Amino acid sequence: MQKNALWLACALLAGCEYTVPLVSEPSLPINRQAIGLWQSQKESGQGEELLVLPLGANEYLVAYPAGAKDAMFARACLWQGAGMTLAQLNWIGTARAKLPENNRTYQYASFKIEGDTLRIRMMNSDVVKKEISSPGALEKAIKDSRENPELFQEEAVFKRAAGEPAPARDVSRQPSGTKAAN
Repeated sequence: MQKNALWLACALLAGCEYTVPLVSEPSLPINRQAIGLWQSQKESGQGEELLVLPLGANEYLVAYPAGAKDAMFARACLWQGAGMTLAQLNWIGTARAKLPENNRTYQYASFKIEGDTLRIRMMNSDVVKKEISSPGALEKAIKDSRENPELFQEEAVFKRAAGEPAPARDVSRQPSGTKAAN
């Protein structure tokens, strides 16, 4: 489990991969079950934290590792297509006011919430190439690769932080045709 959190931190700190968004204007309601403070699973009991806050009805603010002096911040929203729902992360800066150095600010992740567990898998840029230069081409590449078992990288597992209640589920705000546990 420790390797998973370390992998996620390295993937995020190594820089983002895509220059184009799948979503230009967030329109899907956020999954309220994702809101809260999450901790990576490490045997030592010390894990990194992921903070997910609502930025509006259709957008999140994500901080990782939350509370760290070099925490990174992203605006996130949901995208649906190719039979899946992904989180689009647009990394906007760090806790030390360091802004992105180039236009590769986007990353995409699948996620699944099961009770107090959040499972995240980042999209693999070896499968969906980061050189893609238009949202349509990116969507097509994801659709063409959706059956590839390597479309997403290794899973990172987070547990809801102790004492953090799960937000009340607002079923009326779930996008139609999606599962609440996206």
